Amino acid sequence: MSPAPLSRRRAKQVGIAGAAVGVVAAGLATAFAVERALVRKSLNAPGDPHAEETFGDQPFDEELTVTAADGTDLHVEVVEPTRPRSGKNSRKPTIVFVHGLALDMGTFYFQRQALAERGDHRLVFYDQPGHGRSSRLKSGNYDIAALGKSLAAVLDATVPDGHIILVGHSMGGMTIMAFAEQYPEWFGKRVTGVVLMSTSAGLVDKTKLGIPTLVARASAPFFPLWGRAAHLGGGTIDRARLASSDLAWLLTRRYGFGDAKPSPSLVTFVESMNSKTSVETLTKYLRTLYDHDRAPALSALRGVPVLVIVGTKDYLTPVVHSEAILKHLPEAELVKIENSGHVVMLEKSDEVNAVLLPFLEKIS
Repeated sequence: MSPAPLSRRRAKQVGIAGAAVGVVAAGLATAFAVERALVRKSLNAPGDPHAEETFGDQPFDEELTVTAADGTDLHVEVVEPTRPRSGKNSRKPTIVFVHGLALDMGTFYFQRQALAERGDHRLVFYDQPGHGRSSRLKSGNYDIAALGKSLAAVLDATVPDGHIILVGHSMGGMTIMAFAEQYPEWFGKRVTGVVLMSTSAGLVDKTKLGIPTLVARASAPFFPLWGRAAHLGGGTIDRARLASSDLAWLLTRRYGFGDAKPSPSLVTFVESMNSKTSVETLTKYLRTLYDHDRAPALSALRGVPVLVIVGTKDYLTPVVHSEAILKHLPEAELVKIENSGHVVMLEKSDEVNAVLLPFLEKIS
């Protein structure tokens, strides 16, 4: 039998390809429909303890822009104490909060609320470069060392004198370690306390950290390997993020939280911070996380009170990472929050505050 004409074979190939695309499209449509149904079911479920919480901007006494040495503009908010102490030691340390990857200063929503209500500490919050209302890096690399320098700029501008307590979550904890590596002389003199939440001191293993899933959540589930995603172009991935927002919500719930049924309002709040972080920022910072090794820098924290907090169901920076920190800082206090994931300070805010506030009071 003679072969079919070329035009017929091409038509057949096109038909097969079209059918394949149709099957994939139908499958994606079905998947998205299921996702939307699951999200709607979760959002409408009764008993959300934070359903009435108006997450978002919180009151501040001063708002300013700090320009780092490389020209990056950092958005900063300051909350002044309402009940300052009197006497010889009337001034308590200023508490400076440093958030993690794909988040912003809203990460510490409940801690800010509780401490502002107490009114006895000065509080400083800022958005890291490429996050929230801060600009992207003007020069240099997206690496942890640069973040340490950004923190130094914020401290110079907002706390020119007096004692400081640093509180860092995830990449924010790594930022504090980078700052300690660059400015060890600050610790014990200016920095008199450190709180590290859900973080790691070194050489993060992406297969254990769950980075592909993090990228899937914050970027798009179509691109599970962030190395490939970085080459596809921000516009392409950002369009995919919009198309897959329901799946992103479900993945945020799965990998950001430890409880099987966390507050839907909290999940939405975390996902809203994730979705505002550009693909460029996300992928460039992920690269530096793989090379992060600041265990030696922890030596600068010796002699300074350190509190380490981690959720027992943290899939991104598991408990073993916090336990490793204590091998370098055996005098540090480690608190494991049961049934909590990576955003422990949001998911289990009462438990975290019950540990955090006494610690701050003790070292103030």
